[in-house]
Amino acid sequence: MIPRISLNDATSIPQLGYGLHRVDPAQAQRLVETALELGYRHLDTAHIYGNEEAVGRAIAASGIPRDELYVTTKLWNDRHSDAPGALAASLEALGLDRVDLYLIHWPRPAQGLYLDAWKAMIDLRAEGLTTSIGVSNFQLEHIAKLENETDVTPAINQVELHPLFQRWRDIDAMRVHGTAIEGWAPLGGGYYDLADYPEITDAAERHGVTPAQVVLRWHLQNNVIIFPKTNSPERMRENLDLFGFELSQDEVAAIVSLDEEEFGRQGPHPDDYEQE
Repeated sequence: MIPRISLNDATSIPQLGYGLHRVDPAQAQRLVETALELGYRHLDTAHIYGNEEAVGRAIAASGIPRDELYVTTKLWNDRHSDAPGALAASLEALGLDRVDLYLIHWPRPAQGLYLDAWKAMIDLRAEGLTTSIGVSNFQLEHIAKLENETDVTPAINQVELHPLFQRWRDIDAMRVHGTAIEGWAPLGGGYYDLADYPEITDAAERHGVTPAQVVLRWHLQNNVIIFPKTNSPERMRENLDLFGFELSQDEVAAIVSLDEEEFGRQGPHPDDYEQE
């Protein structure tokens, strides 16, 4: 059974899910239906992905009771001043009356509206349109501003996190604030080959699993919420099969040693990313 992570709002989230980033909208319904058939119950999408409607069709076709599913979507950068309208559009696309988690996708600090968006999201939560609210790609200072201005701490921060970019000091500080961590690009986003690192491949050989399974298990043992994306049903099965082995402390530490700090970042820096 997939474990759940407790959140600061007295709810919980499945620690492992299926991610929809860069999933072709034309293929998304079929892929989500497959994921649900295999046992996934946590789906992570976003308005900017363009596949919310396909996710909604898959949910409807599955016949799975709504309270057994955990659905996340995100507020895009050009809608910080209209979170209610943006969420209404996402709910219509998904065919749902609420999501389980709504995230501000990027802080876009130069725009200066993420605090306004957060205040609106607090109201959306109070209205029952989202069960939990959080952020994505926020820096410590961004979270502190939200907390200081509203007394509401994000339940989750979804950040880039993988063996070459780990940032545990920041993550630990966020957790002290009560914010759980989700890791996007948990396998490195395809920017490097896990097979090139003996710290990963040696552990895979010892446990009779793949390098990807080792890294996903490493995330789980670090209490990170993950939702790896794949178009392959076989990889979907593989990504679920993480609970028959456990990495030793030495194996975990060996992967931690791969951290290249800021040099390992593959995506944009949150302070600089201003895409509309």
